[in-house]
Amino acid sequence: MRRPIVSTAFALSLGTLPALAEMPEGVTHFTLDNGLEAVLIEDHRAPVVVQMLWYKIGSADEQPGKSGIAHYLEHLMFKGTDKMAPGEFSKTVTANGGMDNAFTSYDYTGYFQRIAADRLPMIMEMEADRMANLKIGQDDWQAERQVVLEERAQRIDSDPSALFSEEQSATLYYNHPYGRPVIGWRAEMEGLTLDDANAWYDDHYSPNEAVLVIAGDVTPERARELAEQYYGPIPAKGEAEPRIRPQEPQQRAPRRMEMSDPRVPQPVLTRSFIVPERNAGDQSKAAALTVLAELLGGSMQTSYLGRELALPGKALWVNAGYDGLAVDPTNFSIAMIPADGMDRAKAEAALDEALATFVEKGPNATDLERVKTRIRAARIYARDSAHGRAYDYGQGLATGLTIEDVNDWPDILSQVTVEDVTTAARELLNNKAVVTGWLLPAEAEAKVADDAQQQPPSPPTGMTAPATPDTAPAETADQPPARSMPRPPGRPSKSAEPNEVQQ
Repeated sequence: MRRPIVSTAFALSLGTLPALAEMPEGVTHFTLDNGLEAVLIEDHRAPVVVQMLWYKIGSADEQPGKSGIAHYLEHLMFKGTDKMAPGEFSKTVTANGGMDNAFTSYDYTGYFQRIAADRLPMIMEMEADRMANLKIGQDDWQAERQVVLEERAQRIDSDPSALFSEEQSATLYYNHPYGRPVIGWRAEMEGLTLDDANAWYDDHYSPNEAVLVIAGDVTPERARELAEQYYGPIPAKGEAEPRIRPQEPQQRAPRRMEMSDPRVPQPVLTRSFIVPERNAGDQSKAAALTVLAELLGGSMQTSYLGRELALPGKALWVNAGYDGLAVDPTNFSIAMIPADGMDRAKAEAALDEALATFVEKGPNATDLERVKTRIRAARIYARDSAHGRAYDYGQGLATGLTIEDVNDWPDILSQVTVEDVTTAARELLNNKAVVTGWLLPAEAEAKVADDAQQQPPSPPTGMTAPATPDTAPAETADQPPARSMPRPPGRPSKSAEPNEVQQ
């Protein structure tokens, strides 16, 4: 399954929220009588249209013991209906010059097509058909279960970075389902059945638990007419239930973990914290955290950690990341590849020292303005992508934000102050409930074992604090270098992490 390419948005915040932004030009929002929420983004520059259908259900909503069912059902949605044979959906889109795909994450499952604008009625009819009339054959469910198992083998089990990310997520979250992989644990995936798939579909694939986004060469009147025609007749499957999940207890202690693999070329250090997500009507903390991530590690050349660690030769690579588009508290991460031959303790000390200095002095005002300029530029560039704008609205609405929250976000970001970032940094980096992880080459583990035999035993490190609590950790490493890198845990990054898997 190919991973989606999603636009990267930077974020900012104020202590008080600005006045609600007006609906952007060309954006229309409406809700059908059956509860289907819809957004139209007009873009007449090319005779092309994108349809996205987002279901407000993801792997974090799975029952214990059934991990992977959300992603498994995503695959089975291509197995046909009474009108369409297995595989016919994608074949029809391709035959008409379009492309389609799907993706599953912790908080949502999405399906999309990009095609000539005059084919919009066709793809809306097909998408509405499988919303209401999915038909999974007796042979299809077993064959597709093997497909997702093979996908796990290729994308997770054969990749030390992905395995490390799984271990780190499970360590970071004591109780919340964000601690388990979107694709599922292998042993539980092997036990998924046709009844499990049908139950998931029957319980969650309903118009009042979905968001339809249309972007491209179509008028609001035509889009609503087609939505009413094809989606309107589908009855809601009862009332939409609140998304009640197990929540995290208060975390008080630091944790450490390490993993080694002969395929890892260089040691990698990661730090992860649980932090607030973006919430409807309250995005200020998330905005400050987004800006903090960009300031700390958004660029190897200009970010704070890039200048303090990479340019002086203490690190080969650094990164910090945060993605607040989540239903529940998400994570903030830092990753670092120490300079060749650097002792691991010295690498942690260098990172701790740099972060402690940042907390003490706060961000440079010039750096903050530079980040704001990048934010404004990104906002302008985002308008050139109908797919990217559709994704922003779909992901926001699917994770509990309102249309006003999505519209307000750029303005909230643009007003983040030095004080906002400093406060966010102090709250984050003084948090003792940090997970420090090392992904190591196999030789490094062997050397540690040799050293342990030659020295008196040291106390267990499982609950040892980092050198200083003033440390911090994408989506989140958005652009790791071309080597086997650990992916920061927990939430999916906007640039394609293993926590968002695509058909």
